[in-house]
Amino acid sequence: MSDQILDLQQEHSKYIEDIGDWTRTVSCCELTRADVDREVCLMGWVQFRRDHGGLIFVDLRDREGLTQVVFSPDIAPEAHERAGILRLEYVIAVKGKVRARPEGMTNPNLKTGEIEVVAHEWKLLNTSKTPPFAIEDRCDAGENLRLMWRFLDLRRPCMQKNLVLRHRAMQSIRHFLDENGFYEIETPFLTKSTPEGARDFLVPSRLNTGSFYALPQSPQLFKQLLMVSGFEKYFQIVRCFRDEDLRADRQPEFTQVDMELSFVNEHDVMTVAEQLMQRVFRDVLGKELTVPFPRMTWDEAMRDYGVDKPDTRFGMKLCELTDAVRNSGFKLFANAAMVKAIKVEGGETLTRKEIDAFTDFVRIYGAQGLAWIKIKSETEWQSPIAKFLSEEERKAIRERLDAKVGDILFFQAGEAEMVNAALGNLRVHIAQKLNLIPKDSFNFLWVTEFPLFEYDKEEHRYVACHHPFTSPMPGHIDLMTTDPARAKARAYDMVLNGNEVGGGSIRIHSAVTQMRMFEALGFTDERAEEQFGFLFHALEFGAPPHGGIAFGLDRLIMLLSDSQSIRDVIAFPKTQKATCLLTNAPSSVSGAQLRELGIRLREAPEKHADAAAQKSESAS
Repeated sequence: MSDQILDLQQEHSKYIEDIGDWTRTVSCCELTRADVDREVCLMGWVQFRRDHGGLIFVDLRDREGLTQVVFSPDIAPEAHERAGILRLEYVIAVKGKVRARPEGMTNPNLKTGEIEVVAHEWKLLNTSKTPPFAIEDRCDAGENLRLMWRFLDLRRPCMQKNLVLRHRAMQSIRHFLDENGFYEIETPFLTKSTPEGARDFLVPSRLNTGSFYALPQSPQLFKQLLMVSGFEKYFQIVRCFRDEDLRADRQPEFTQVDMELSFVNEHDVMTVAEQLMQRVFRDVLGKELTVPFPRMTWDEAMRDYGVDKPDTRFGMKLCELTDAVRNSGFKLFANAAMVKAIKVEGGETLTRKEIDAFTDFVRIYGAQGLAWIKIKSETEWQSPIAKFLSEEERKAIRERLDAKVGDILFFQAGEAEMVNAALGNLRVHIAQKLNLIPKDSFNFLWVTEFPLFEYDKEEHRYVACHHPFTSPMPGHIDLMTTDPARAKARAYDMVLNGNEVGGGSIRIHSAVTQMRMFEALGFTDERAEEQFGFLFHALEFGAPPHGGIAFGLDRLIMLLSDSQSIRDVIAFPKTQKATCLLTNAPSSVSGAQLRELGIRLREAPEKHADAAAQKSESAS
């Protein structure tokens, strides 16, 4: 800040007054033509100031909106003269009378656009430095700058709107669950580390030197214990913590709407979850949702969409061609474990540059390239691979994809996991680029019958696809140890517009079945007892059948508010490097704090290198 501005602020500071006995009578978005001649008191921030010679206009902002305030030398000379000191983001209180704006001066885009308040007197409650960016929705400041000054960023109307929407959604959730017999019960934040999933955030214990708590990745075990305790219906809007790499829809600390019910099956849990979404959308957006939501199995989702959270707002399904090109002259197709394709209607106009960009995109998912064909006419196929395809293969491709003149086809060949991931994500990427996704639509979907296990290539073993407390499908208990790749889970995910917004399962409530699950995961009896002994003991004391679901509140609010990132719906989020630019967390702590905890830090490798270099330099 320049010395001139600093001097100006210090000069103005002498005019600051206490709020005294003034009481705000109305917010800055309430006044309409019906309030003309009403005496009011407004308080807020100076959004804009315009000096038109004789008159000074100020747009006054509070959390509800804007009101235009007029300082006139003819009506209140002293108030007008002092208004010359006003600057952006100064905090003021104004008393005045409401009047209609002159003919032709109304603002139809503003709720208070038909009136203005003529100031009779006012108080300067505080001054402000010049903000580092404009406090308005049309802000071109970078995200890092906005996060650094988050308390200012949150003054912008769009950010306040997001957090108000979040508040209303949370209130709607609480009211619905209370009305339906759920008890809100809190579970511990300082708990036991059970490293079977994402990394835990560890908290050292001062009173138990050398021991650590873990921050909960979810309340999973405690909510199951509450079912054993006989509460039958539990919920919690709870903070959870996972030490994992971040992206637009992930944070190291996030909020879950957590639910658990006793004496239920999948249908019961899914029905309550659908009714909850109905209530939230009605209360928050005024939209009515149709239930039940469509359902598809995990196998169907992977077959048609390549991903387990399909966006069903548009078509362009994946089509398998493996058998049709098994003997193809194009060896990549002939030798591949799987060949799939998608059709982009009217995509013939895509340029080579755009196609090359799509090729770069699929490399993210392990693809080596991207084959394509433009259908120029019934007989002319433009493509580097067209010459390798027989007439019989062309016919099969054309019929299965219902390909027509003007379409472009994209192909992927290789292992099934890569093919599905590459084409499934390319499908969404192309739809976004070509504006094929309908606006203002909310397509809900249940994905069911997930695999119980997935193979971890790094650890060379099967791990739980959801978590190790998910019950296998009826008849699949023996498959857990005999053929884990075929075992299916009583798990279900709620998907909205291609985003997983909720996931749950029917839990294992038998101690014997839970032990078999851990055997299938490679746990020794000792390790299972050490990490989860308290759960086994609970399951041995009449645990009821139970299941539940957890919704990612941040992601749900992101979709409800049409935001691009969950950081836009969290008051004080972290960056993609899990840092807080506002508080500079995480930060180092004092040696005294570390000694209290019995912790000694190893020197960073670069410090050793610097020390060695200094020693070498001294010796020479």
